[in-house]
Amino acid sequence: MNFKQFNYLIALAQERHFGRAAKRCNVAQPTLSTAIRRLEDELGVPIVMRGQQFIGFTAEGQRVLEWAERIVADQDAMVQELSEMRGSLHGRLRIGVVPTALPVVSRLTRPFCDSYPNVSISARAMSSLEIQHGLDNFEIDLGITYLDNEPMPRVKSAPLYREHYCLVRAVPAAGTSRAKTISWQDAAGLPLCLLSPDMQNRRIIDAAFAAAGCRPTPQIETNDLADIGLHVKTGKWAGIVPRHVLDMLDLPANAQALDLVAPEVSHSVGLVVADHEPQPPTAKAMLALVESMGGGDIFAQD
Repeated sequence: MNFKQFNYLIALAQERHFGRAAKRCNVAQPTLSTAIRRLEDELGVPIVMRGQQFIGFTAEGQRVLEWAERIVADQDAMVQELSEMRGSLHGRLRIGVVPTALPVVSRLTRPFCDSYPNVSISARAMSSLEIQHGLDNFEIDLGITYLDNEPMPRVKSAPLYREHYCLVRAVPAAGTSRAKTISWQDAAGLPLCLLSPDMQNRRIIDAAFAAAGCRPTPQIETNDLADIGLHVKTGKWAGIVPRHVLDMLDLPANAQALDLVAPEVSHSVGLVVADHEPQPPTAKAMLALVESMGGGDIFAQD
């Protein structure tokens, strides 16, 4: 039994295909298949259900996979900790980020990499449910997600900022008003382009509309914030986004952003790490960095 077998098993679980798993591990498919069969022989249990192609894991195989994920994660954490003891933290930091928090990532990676230049970082957009799954299965080291709406179990957290919402639309020059706010009820009467319901941000928006006594049906739904900006640019649709993402959208010069009120809604967004020991030193270092910033408002540094 060795770490390679566990890595092959994890790759198979993530790819759901022997050929793709082998390619991911940079080995030939027979090498991967033989290693997993050998692991089955060593443990005395069937791990994989096989047919013409990969079908899934047996009940025993699912349990072996859970142990393999933990063992490989602990191995990575051990190597990181030893490098830290030698005076220079090495390793990788895998971050899952809800799409609306992507503009914040560079505010963290810059000071982190200044302090830990030998750590590589990968950040990818994920839903809050995917972040929870990734933490539970050791697929990511930390997440950036909502803290006070649909809070996650089994995590430690540190706040980064509060998210405030605005309606953005393109208006003709002659139609520009001095209004700075719009009610959720008035916003419900406009043709809307919103994030899709699988995104927690959309569920927050739907709850705000419900609190205002309305339930609009958006004409356009997307899982990409950039798409909202592009639809606003046509002049036909309005979008609802957190105010801090406006700079990352390709908005027209005549775009108008109005704060949403009645009710005024805000939610806390922050860092989450799995509440178990040992923690990956890279994740602990990022958590310590965020805690050292203090105040829970990363935008206050502007």
